[in-house]
Amino acid sequence: MKLTEQGLRRRSLLCAGVAAAILILDQALKIWVKTNFYLGEDLEILPFFHLHFIQNNGMAFGWEIGSKLFLTAFRFVMVGVLIWLLARFVKDADKPSGFLAALAAITAGAAGNIIDCVFYGEIFSNPWPPEIASFTAIGTGYGQWFQGLVVDMLWFPLFSFDWPSWLPWIGGRHFSFFDPVFNIADAAITVGMAVIILFYSRHIAWPDKKA
Repeated sequence: MKLTEQGLRRRSLLCAGVAAAILILDQALKIWVKTNFYLGEDLEILPFFHLHFIQNNGMAFGWEIGSKLFLTAFRFVMVGVLIWLLARFVKDADKPSGFLAALAAITAGAAGNIIDCVFYGEIFSNPWPPEIASFTAIGTGYGQWFQGLVVDMLWFPLFSFDWPSWLPWIGGRHFSFFDPVFNIADAAITVGMAVIILFYSRHIAWPDKKA
């Protein structure tokens, strides 16, 4: 089935809308937290949901792989590939809208953390707690271009307990779930990937030259 011009426009707007919504929400929450919370501050919204302000050099959920510049370069390459894939897949009538929306969410999530890495070091101060960060003139921030820290704040401590002391290796230790602190961009990447794997795995394929 061949896509009509109207169908192509509708699918393109869907991808653009999903990506724009994620980027705007992600950056709005990051900037609000960074300029209203001191580093390490915790606000309990619900017993199982906190806003907990941390920063990191790494990828989703605070993982770190390689140097800061390597991570930023990797993100740029990944976003470039994802945008190229989206541009190809949106023209493929066999690719469902849900698949495209999930791929757009992954792309926007990766781009959201790039913004932190590229700009935040130049436009924000980064004081010691309990001081709160503020916007600053370019060139007077806490870091250089491409050296910014990623802002995380979403924390869901769902439950915790102490392992029985008689258990080998882990006995007496405290266990909590879910410990990682993340942001909207991380969530978009994770949810997008989960949706594709669970519902659209048969559509995961490198586009051929005809697509």
